[in-house]
Order: sequence, then C-alpha cells, then structure tokens
Amino acid sequence: MKFGNTTFPSVLESFNSDLKRVTTNHLSGIKIKHNNKDYLVGELALREGNSPHKAINSSPEDVDYQVLMKSALLISRTMTSDSRLNVTTGFPFSTFQMNQKKTTSIVKEFINIIHDSRPYGGGDYIDQTINIGEVEVIPELLASIISSRNGEVDATGGMFMVSIGFGTLEIGLSTDDGFIQRTFNSGPGIRYAINSAMNKLQEKYYLGLRTEHQFDDAFHKGVITLNRKKCDISEVRRESLQEYYDDVISSLIKNSWTDDDFNKSNTLVLVGGGALYNDLVNAFRNEFDGILNVIVPDDPIHMASKGYAIHASSNSNDTNGESVGIDIGNAHTCISVISQNSAEDDIKGLVSETKDDTEEA
Repeated sequence: MKFGNTTFPSVLESFNSDLKRVTTNHLSGIKIKHNNKDYLVGELALREGNSPHKAINSSPEDVDYQVLMKSALLISRTMTSDSRLNVTTGFPFSTFQMNQKKTTSIVKEFINIIHDSRPYGGGDYIDQTINIGEVEVIPELLASIISSRNGEVDATGGMFMVSIGFGTLEIGLSTDDGFIQRTFNSGPGIRYAINSAMNKLQEKYYLGLRTEHQFDDAFHKGVITLNRKKCDISEVRRESLQEYYDDVISSLIKNSWTDDDFNKSNTLVLVGGGALYNDLVNAFRNEFDGILNVIVPDDPIHMASKGYAIHASSNSNDTNGESVGIDIGNAHTCISVISQNSAEDDIKGLVSETKDDTEEA
C-alpha cells in the first residue's frame, strides 16, 4: 500500500498584517481566516510569528483545533487534486468518546475555507470549497495498531504499542482478536522532557521568550543558539529523556501491564515523535532486553495518520472519494492519503477488524 504523506508544525498565531511572497509553496505559507480573524499556521507561524502556540490536547470546539483542521483539509485538497475527501481522524483513548460526535459534525461543516494565498505568491484571499465525504473518528492508538498490522511492521499475534507524542503518552496491548482495553493507559508526552530541559538550561542561560513549541525544534536537533552562540544541549537532552523514561514511561508500564500480558507478546512497537530520539529508544531496549523485541517503524510520526487513512478506505462506502488520515498532534499535524494505485486487496482484510475495534473502544 502506498501513501502520500506530509507534515506541518501544529502551531498557530493570530496575525493582522499582510504577508506577500515570503515562501514559494502553500505548505510553508498557510494563513487561514477563521471567525473573521487571520492566523499564521505551521512553518509560517514559526518564522513570522512572535509566540506560536497550540493548546495541549485541545478539544474540537477550541480555536486551535479548528484552525489546524481547516489547514489540514486545505492541504489534503491539494494532495488529492480537489477530490472528495473521506476523512478519518482521532484523539487519545482517554478523550476519544467525549470528542467523537462533536468532531464529526464540526469537520463536516468546513466545506468552505478562506485562506490568504499571498504568503506563497498568490494574489488575494481565496474562498476554497472543500468536498467532504464521510468523516469518522477513532482512537489514536488504534490507528497506529492498524498501520502496524498492515504494511509498516507487518506484525501478527500479540503486540505491545507505545505512542509517544508531544502532549500525550499512550500504551496498550493488541492481539489478533483485538486490543485488550485493560492494558491501555496514558500519561504525559515528550513535553515533560522538553520542559525539564528548559528548566535545566535556564539555570545557566537566558532562553528569552521562547515557547515550548519553539524550543522543541532545538531539543530535537540537540543544538540551540543563545546569545548568538550555538550551544550543544545533547547531554541535557539525554538526561531529561532518561528522567522522563524512568519517572513516567517505565512507571506507567509497570502499573498497567501484568506478567500474564508479557506471555501474550514478545514485540513492542514504538511510534510517535518520541520514537525519533535514540536515547529514548535505547532506554526501552535496555529495560526489555531479552523480553521484548523493540521495533521502531521507518516513519514513526506518520503511523497514526496512515492508520486513519487505512480506516477511511476500509470503512467507506464512497468509492469515488480519496481516503485521508489526519493526525492533529500537539507538535505536528500529519496527513496521509492512500495513493490511487494501491491494490484493493490490500485493504479488504481490514474491514472487520477496524469496525470491531472501534465499537469496542
């Protein structure tokens, strides 16, 4: 199965001035009008804004969520050449049920999105029609399980899943018969380690007015510019990630998974932005050496969006629409579209599994 994938930072900032020809492509020049107010989104907010932000785990009724969803739908339309969009998205397991119906109704209302095309070389505001077909909402961890079982990891049998996002950590055990709800639990995401690193650095340096979203990029690179000098923060990052693993991740697993659960699987799959940190991956491998085979997919940050897209394809009655998965994370918004040349047989086996799992959730 082939996907088209793209990502932009999940940050925005209100902006009242004009921006013209500051970038050459739409993805890095997103400027949305929402409730008669302009917002810079993604890379444009990081470059031109003063305090780009996103509320952690925002609800579908929040401005942050709605602006990011409009942006994702707009980019999805470009990726699918103005086809009808059959969309699946999701939330952490703990908030999925309370947000499911409201999200579906809100997304279906976004049939016209006004955006400013001038930042990426256009002439003016455009009132863009979005052709929205079916909309569904499923648990985020379920989406990662779906993609892991269908191409990315090709896992069979029992499989422990750990998703480390910016705002939320989620864990659970999936079997061939479905997931075991008792094993699902959640805790703070990688933001915990980022804030710890910021606190450590503030003992020596003035970090200015950087938001945690702005600091996130430096944390990932291991280098930050302070007082016009590049500072290596890789050691601070390593210490903060180890503290995060010991205090949050390991403790959550010990309180959630029993010895009997470990009899059901010898595989642990790591997904989400946290899986990009070798220090964190090594912490898992050190703890579970000889117990679990720790697997990191080639593209861990798109695992949820790919799972959403597969779900949209396997559960849709709309044969003319494009299957789109949208993962509005607290650090990045990821979009995955199943390519039209994917074989239908690749997704036939997913229908019963995804429907049963969603109903159980």
